[in-house]
Order: sequence, then C-alpha cells, then structure tokens
Amino acid sequence: MSVPETQSTVLVLTALPLEYAAVRAYVPEREELVHPKGTRVEKGRLPESAWHLAIGELGVGAERAAALTAQLIDWLHPEAVLFVGVAGSLKDDIGIGDVVVGTQVYEIHGGKQAHDGFKVRPKALPGSHALEQAARSAARDLPEVRVHFAPIATGDVVLADSRSDIARHLDAHYNDAGAIEMEGSGAALAAHLSGQVDALVVRGVSDRADRDKRRADAGGSQQRAAARAATVAVELLRKHQPRPSGPGDSEEGPQARYGGDHIDFRGGTFHGPVTGKQVGGR
Repeated sequence: MSVPETQSTVLVLTALPLEYAAVRAYVPEREELVHPKGTRVEKGRLPESAWHLAIGELGVGAERAAALTAQLIDWLHPEAVLFVGVAGSLKDDIGIGDVVVGTQVYEIHGGKQAHDGFKVRPKALPGSHALEQAARSAARDLPEVRVHFAPIATGDVVLADSRSDIARHLDAHYNDAGAIEMEGSGAALAAHLSGQVDALVVRGVSDRADRDKRRADAGGSQQRAAARAATVAVELLRKHQPRPSGPGDSEEGPQARYGGDHIDFRGGTFHGPVTGKQVGGR
C-alpha cells in the first residue's frame, strides 16, 4: 500500500505485542500500511492533537530496532520517533508502575577486553530536548503516574539478577541509569543518523531487574507498565507541536533556493560580481 499524502507523523515503536496494544488503544481509526519489504505499521490520527501516529511492533533487540527504524524513517518521513514500552528499574526510588523518560540512552556493551580487564567505551545519545520538555509538561498533569527523567541503559540482555556480572557492570559504569531495556539505543541511533528526526525513549517499569522479575510479570506488571508508558507518550505528543512548514513560516531573510537549473536570488543583497544566466525572461 502506498503512503498517503504528507501529514505530521510521529513514528511510535514497540517491541512486544502488549506494548503495541497499549499505544494502539489511543488511535481509534487506523489503516495498515505495508512497506515493500514487508514491515507493517498502523497509521491514524491521535485525537486532540495535530499528529498522525504510525505504530510499529518491531520485535526484540537493539540491532533489529536500528535497522527497522531506519527503514521506516526513510519510508514515512516522520518528524519524531518514540520508542515506548516496558523496562526494569535500576534505582530503589523508581518503582514498578513508574515511567522513565530517557534524557539519554546508553549502549552498554561497547568496550575493549584487555589483559587487565574490560575497558568501557561508553556510547550515549541524548533524547530530544523538545520532546523531553513536552514530557515534563505532560507529567505535571498526570498526578496518577510517577514520571522520572533519567538516562536509560540498552543492552541485549534480560536482567533478572541484581547480583549478576552485568548488574555490577551497570553499577560501575552507568550508575546514573534509571532503567534497562533492549531496543532504545537502536531506535535513537537510527533517528540520529537520519539527520533531523527527534527521538525519545519512554519506558514503564515492570520489574526491578532482579530475581522477582518472573513473579512481577506473572502479576500483570508488564501490562500496567506498558499502559502508563503509552499514557505519558500520548500526553507529551498532545503538548508537542509539529514543525512549521511553508515559505511564510520562516523567520529568516531571503535565501538562495535551488530551482533545478538555476538559483533564485530574488530579494537578496549582493556586494561584488555575480556570474550566472538569465532564465524565464527575468
């Protein structure tokens, strides 16, 4: 199916079906779009906002998220990317059911194994300032949800033991991270490399990344955490506005514009000779 006319679009990505369902519930009318290579999204207007959401369920893992996010950005040309879902808490004061908005995202596996130990080579990408500010504003109007603003760690690991080697690695090298998940750095990197796409990771806490994870999941914590993350994501988008478009919206003065076989300098001021040709009788 072809992509419809240009709309102000946010790409909202998830890894798991329950995360997808939590976001999908906010978009009452949707159409399914299928990329030529088979990736599917559902797209529809977010009520009480200027946005159309394109919702995708990508599966698990940062590399997969990076590749598919890049594919979808190139296809749908969104203004922003949100990765929304569940995560494990890394802090005592971030409880199950809280939401963590990623001020930056760490890719935790980068480094070098040397004879005297593992040398960490940190990789981090900041979250969009504009989206983070919208999230802070939205959080003030959501008294039922505790929202934290902190770095989020991404690793290809399900952390279910707070005494494990990976837990000690996080504490030693990424000890300001508020949560750990598996896809955020991949989506953030794809958005960064695309050039002009804002990105933010929003995660609901479903467990404490310890040996009680299985018990918490069995008690429905993932569904509750996903629902709260979706709520924060939707409300921040209702605060955030699309970028202005069109020639009348620019606050800058006259600019050179490429017009195919000539450059239009009308309205400019020049000092010195200009070499060119006359076209179109002007």
